[in-house]
This record gives sequence, C-alpha cells and structure tokens, in this order.
Amino acid sequence: MPTTDATTQAVLPVFRPSLRAGSRPTLTDQFLAYDSEHPYVYRSLERLTAERIAAGATRIGLKGLFEELRWRLPQGVRGLNNSFTALYARKLIEDHPHWAPAFELRRRRTS
Repeated sequence: MPTTDATTQAVLPVFRPSLRAGSRPTLTDQFLAYDSEHPYVYRSLERLTAERIAAGATRIGLKGLFEELRWRLPQGVRGLNNSFTALYARKLIEDHPHWAPAFELRRRRTS
C-alpha cells in the first residue's frame, strides 16, 4: 500500500505570479510579495475574522479589518495596501471555506 509523505505533497498557491516578462508587477505579484514578507498580517486577519464570527457577525468587510489591524499594529503594517483586501478575503476563504458566507466577493477584472 503506497504511503504519502507530508513533505512531498505539493502545495498549490492561491494566486500565480504574472508571467509577462519585462512588465510591471501586477497587483497579484505585489500581494504575493507582501504576503510572503509579512505573514503576521494574514495571521492577524485570521484572528480578527475568527473573533468577529465568534461574536456573531454574519458579514465582515476586509477594509474594516485592515483599519482595525492598523490600530492594533501601527508600526507593523507598513506597506499594507488597501488594494490587497480582495486578495486577502479570497485567501481567507480558501483556507477557511466555512467563512465564505461572511465575505462578499466580486469577479476580478484584472490580476
């Protein structure tokens, strides 16, 4: 019987970086770079979302979470771009599908 080793399983990224050579970084590229350099931002957004859901919230806005995060960590969120809200919402839903009803997503127009 074949066994699977956890270290050999591939982890698929939620977003793929742009493959356009010589182009400016897309919003997705910028998000991926920021997210990888500041993992505590995502963990904080997870914690804030969990707190709000536990308190009975049925709708959550990422812009509100961003502002709360800025108040809680004023020195630690340098470079947090409001344009990342939709990408963080999608990442939260990817990791916590049961939270999907709390977020309203729109179709993305660009990458």
